[in-house]
Amino acid sequence: MTKKVIKSIQQELPLFDFDDDNIEKVKQHQPISFGESGFSKYIVYVDESGDHSLHSIDENYPIFVLAFCVFNKRHYSEVIVPALEKFKFNHFGHDQVVLHENEIRRRKGAFKILNNKEKHQYFTGQLSEIIEFSNFILISATIDKRELKRLNASDNAYHIALGMCMDSLHEFLIEKGQQNKKTHIVVECRGNKEDNELELEFRRICDGNNPTKIQLPFDMIFSDKKVMSSGLQLADLVARPIGLHTLKPKQTNRAFDLLKKKFFCGGGRNKLGECFKEVGMKIYPIPKSEKPR
Repeated sequence: MTKKVIKSIQQELPLFDFDDDNIEKVKQHQPISFGESGFSKYIVYVDESGDHSLHSIDENYPIFVLAFCVFNKRHYSEVIVPALEKFKFNHFGHDQVVLHENEIRRRKGAFKILNNKEKHQYFTGQLSEIIEFSNFILISATIDKRELKRLNASDNAYHIALGMCMDSLHEFLIEKGQQNKKTHIVVECRGNKEDNELELEFRRICDGNNPTKIQLPFDMIFSDKKVMSSGLQLADLVARPIGLHTLKPKQTNRAFDLLKKKFFCGGGRNKLGECFKEVGMKIYPIPKSEKPR
């Protein structure tokens, strides 16, 4: 790394406002309750990767991934949001940049500044540090279009994945004792037709069209891209690595390796990074080599 880059690093805002002695305390941060309100302690941000249509298939990326990032509200507001804001100030001089995985990877738009290997590695390294440090729970559903013979082409991949993710989310909230409180699920606006169809499917699932056949106290919020939500930006960064792992499980995937311990899993915190398949990370149709739990 050049002296110029080192000097720039030394002058930037620290992503996290604490010294080394406090790092472990923050990693184990257990936020206190917001009180006895009707809202749960958690908020969910959603993004997708791939085309949700089952009529067409992209041979290079024949899957659709829906990712739920579940944040404890206090940790999100006190640790994650400030860290992402400082990250943007450090690299762009302002915070009016939306982090998009596709544009970062292709170095397009605002990310043209990542025009050499050194800058790109430093940028992605700091972003990976934020993701690794952030305490969020990851829930995903992948629709594998390579199994079209086992799928109904009239179905909507987004709707299938939504139901699977909401089922896992409900299990997580039961584990945390928050299943009877209202949990907000934030999705990005995609267009009037798509949004109306999605909201209708969401309401059906909440009204009992789910594996437990019970009403779910979830509420969906449609967010405009201009809002620049930190949670939606993080969700955008995690969906594609999950898809690439499904397509090429033996290929090196550092981004996915970083996410493994984020997945909702069976067996509690002692099993983080191990027992997450078909729990927090689901694939549909279920791979023939795997049995449903």
